[in-house]
Amino acid sequence: MAMNDAVDWARDLGGGTRVALIQAGTFRSDAGVLFGPVPWVLWGGLVNDEVDDKRRLLQALNCLLIETPAGRVLVETGIGERADDKTRAMRVYEGPAIVPALETVGFSPDSVDVVAMSHLHFDHAGGLLRADGARAFPRAKIVAQRSEWVVALGDNPRLVASYVQPELRLVRDWGAEGWVDGEKELLPGISVVPTGGHSTGHQAVIVRGSGDGARTLAFFGDLLMRPWAANPRWVTSFDDFPLDSVTRKAELFAQAADEDWIVVLSHEATHPIGRLVRDRDRYRFEAT
Repeated sequence: MAMNDAVDWARDLGGGTRVALIQAGTFRSDAGVLFGPVPWVLWGGLVNDEVDDKRRLLQALNCLLIETPAGRVLVETGIGERADDKTRAMRVYEGPAIVPALETVGFSPDSVDVVAMSHLHFDHAGGLLRADGARAFPRAKIVAQRSEWVVALGDNPRLVASYVQPELRLVRDWGAEGWVDGEKELLPGISVVPTGGHSTGHQAVIVRGSGDGARTLAFFGDLLMRPWAANPRWVTSFDDFPLDSVTRKAELFAQAADEDWIVVLSHEATHPIGRLVRDRDRYRFEAT
């Protein structure tokens, strides 16, 4: 079953590779935590129209659907169908989970070959299971860094705070089938690139088209959640290793800007597609 025009955005990258954006609902996060060490005086004016009465910002759950001649890849799964009432209320989680969202655009979850996870935090890995505990993507291999699994299922109270360990234990054996160590090409033209920073095993997903007019697309996961994160120095309080985030963002964003990659933001609801451009010693996100 092929995707239809109901997707939130789609683009042909060349050589039979097509990428589409699927938004699997929205939730809210504390604004101060999202801006981390950045002073309010610098960011307050950026979100005046978005912040709610509890000082939370609206966050989209952006997933990517990639079709190639060699197979189909889904990037991220959102919060999913199994969030408890407390989580739904606290996070103001709304909208379709990833499986109904895919079905709405005419895409069968059974046809997914690979599910690539930027990392395993609850808002990215929550959709791996259906409400009844069945695999949401029964044919797929889950691809995440081995180091991410080790930390996600570990016992460091600071590092595991953003993981839902009971859910991850349910898919541990399934996930182990797709462990990777370092950069890995999943299918021709689709690669994961370790970044660290946000979490121990955080990784970016790079999709390269081929042939005349080919384009490259990058999903930097939570290193680039929202437009303001294009400044490498702006990190979140969720980043377990913020200095690593700054370094890797500067490296990857330089390549994206110089090679004019299409960039997809992980949590931007209204303008998630754009490009990075150099701005003095930093970068800025320009929506397209």
